[in-house]
Order: sequence, then C-alpha cells, then structure tokens
Amino acid sequence: MSGGRALASQGVRAVPSLMYLERQPNFSIGPDDAENETAAAPLPSGAPAIAVKSAQNTAQSAQNLVPQGGLFWDGRVNTLQGQALEPLLNPLEMDGGSVERVARRLRSAPYAARFTQLFGPQIFDRADNAVAEALFAVARYQIEDPSFHPYSSKYDAWLEGKARFSPAEARGYVLFRDPGGANCAACHLDRPDANGLPPLLTDHQFEALGVPRNMALASNRNPRSFDLGICGPVRTDMKHATPYCGMFLTPTLRNVATRHAYFHNGVYHTLRQVLDFYDFRSTRPQRIYSHGAIDDLPAAYRANLDTADAPFDRTPAQGPPLTASQERDIIAFLQTLTDGYRPGR
Repeated sequence: MSGGRALASQGVRAVPSLMYLERQPNFSIGPDDAENETAAAPLPSGAPAIAVKSAQNTAQSAQNLVPQGGLFWDGRVNTLQGQALEPLLNPLEMDGGSVERVARRLRSAPYAARFTQLFGPQIFDRADNAVAEALFAVARYQIEDPSFHPYSSKYDAWLEGKARFSPAEARGYVLFRDPGGANCAACHLDRPDANGLPPLLTDHQFEALGVPRNMALASNRNPRSFDLGICGPVRTDMKHATPYCGMFLTPTLRNVATRHAYFHNGVYHTLRQVLDFYDFRSTRPQRIYSHGAIDDLPAAYRANLDTADAPFDRTPAQGPPLTASQERDIIAFLQTLTDGYRPGR
C-alpha cells in the first residue's frame, strides 16, 4: 500500500498491527524477565512443556540485559498518542505536513463544533494543544473499544475449556511449544499472565533474526542502506547502541494468519515462507539468501544475531527441525489465533 500526499510513496517498513497494544510496556533495557513465564497462570492439562529463551549470544549476555517494550518495530515511542502522531506527519504515510497544518484541518472538519464542546472554547488557540487532544481521543478509542482487543480466537476459547483443537491444530501446538524444534513460544508467550489475563503471544522483547533483504523496497536499492532497528535510521536516540543493532520488536501472533506482510521489512507474504525462514536460516542458508549468507545486516553487527536459541542453534549437518507437514500443522495452530471464533465452526 502506498502513502504520501499523492498516494504514490513507498514506505520502508511493514505496518505493525494496532491491536492488542493496551498492555504494551514502555521501552526499557533491563534484565530478561524470565519470571513472567514462570509465574504465569497454568495452561489446560495436557499442554506441552516449554524451555526458557537463553539469549546468551548477545553482546550484553554477561548482564543478560535485553531491550523490551515500546511501540513501532524499534520501540521509539511509548504512548498510543505518540504512535498515532508519527504516521500522521510522515511524508511517506499520511503526510500531514506539520502539527499546525493538522490543527487547521481539525478546525475546518465537520466535527469541529463537537471538538470544541468536548475540549473547550480555547482548544484551537494553540495548534499543539488541539492535536494533542485529538491524539488523546484516538488513544482512548484504541484502549476502550473492544474491537482492538477482543480476545475472541479459538485459542482463547480453548484456554477457557470451550473449544477443542483439531488433530492438526493440536500437533501444531505441540510443535509451537517444542523447545528443541520450532520453539515459537519462547518469544511468543502463550500462557495467561499471573493475573489471569489472556496471553498477548509476545514477550515484548527485541531480537536480531537476520531476515533477508527485501529488494522490493526502493530504499534497499542502495547497497549501503540498512535498517538497523533500535540503532536507526528511523529511531535516532540509540544509534550508537551497537549491541542492539539489527534488533526489532517481537510482534504479537494474534491474528497473524490474516496478515499479508511479515517481519519489519515485509519480505515474506505467507506463513509458509516465515516458517521456511526459521527452518532454513541456519541449516540451509542458500535457500534463504540470494548469495547464501546474511545480506541485510552489516558484518560488524552479526554477533547480535540469535544463534543460541532453537531453531537457530542448529547446524547444516543437523538439518532443519521441521518437515513440510509439521510446518502445515504449525500453520493450522496459528490459524486458531484469529479473532472471531464461533463454536461449531
């Protein structure tokens, strides 16, 4: 999808979902909160066990400090208001121009009188106040409207004892949690939290996965241009935090089967391609990269790549952890994370 004033500009990243952000923590760098999974509410009986993510190969392993939280792929803002403002002004997206220009649009909008009623007669005296209140309203809508966090998937029904998995879904769930195989649940936490709230299917942490370069992006035609996530170029306050270069936020897997672009650069368009990446990045890199090796992360930062946790801890001699039929089973399970489930379907 193109943006900009003429709807002809290409963006540089896949657009993350706006759903399930009401419990997103602020960005921080601190200890890996492994206790979260330990203290989480139990799963229904019969659910497979899981290993804790090791994250021992990063430059901060001695302290086991990990970046976590925040919004966007690089965690650069902490509030839904801040998240809403950036695409509003981004020339590649909504191209609002400036806060002043957006405020003028608000003043001339059909709902301007209601806006004044709600926020007071002086609301348009200062452009920044008017836009801040508008963004606050957007944020409250995202938090208060249940459509942004319905928790209505088959998986939620299964957690409540109101649904049963099909054989393929059940096999896929075992593989999803298998610490020696797909190991998805190490990052995409699948248990209700200690307060019994439904799982968000993310640990909110950042990972350097080494996904291949997306040559469909115009910005990638420059061989010296790299998206380094936390280190920039979109985020600017941590450009010298080299232990985190190449790291991007782990997204929720809720509704993942409905998406059409995966990873920060949108390089993949199907879940099968995503699972192939996890299967073959370390075991058959020639199937993943056009030249058979990591191609979208400078050599200076490749020590940041996760090579300690399954499935990235395997060697070519060991081969991939999943077969094609096992990938299909995992996809069957991932489809249970789509909202709108009705019993009997």
